Amino acid sequence: MKSYIFGLAFLLIGINAFAQTTTQLKIGYVDSEVILTQFSEAIKAQGDLDALTNKWTAQLDSMTQVYQQSIADYQKQVATMNEAKKNETQQKIVKMEQDIMDFRKNKFTQGTGEIYKKQEEFFSPVKAKIYAAIKKVAQDENMQFVFDKSGDIILLYADSAFDITFKVLDNLKRGTK
Repeated sequence: MKSYIFGLAFLLIGINAFAQTTTQLKIGYVDSEVILTQFSEAIKAQGDLDALTNKWTAQLDSMTQVYQQSIADYQKQVATMNEAKKNETQQKIVKMEQDIMDFRKNKFTQGTGEIYKKQEEFFSPVKAKIYAAIKKVAQDENMQFVFDKSGDIILLYADSAFDITFKVLDNLKRGTK
């Protein structure tokens, strides 16, 4: 009986301690989409990435136009070509097609293309600053957890009192560490 009372008392103390720690838990969230659209360094990185993408897309379009024109020219002239000229022209067209596929693969393949490497290069310093600002604001606000409401974590409800997005933006704009 004494051990039962002792166990019950221990359980009640544990529940009380748990209740006290959960009431001290402070959680916040940010909207990274807002940060990325308003933080000047993120805007510049996105602009640089867009400019590079546009440049490579224009190159790809130009290569494709030359390829298509070569096919059209070949089709118009094939009847008057000798066998050696046909083979030579066909090989040039096949090489152009291969060059286009290689260019597309090297520049734009999901995960391994150069555009994804450039994205990481441009955004790594931006992400580091954003994470540092989030950490500073979270520490200043005594928060144990900070979620991103625009990320893969589904946030079904968020009280705006815990939104630290603009505090993080303010921290980034002031450049404090």
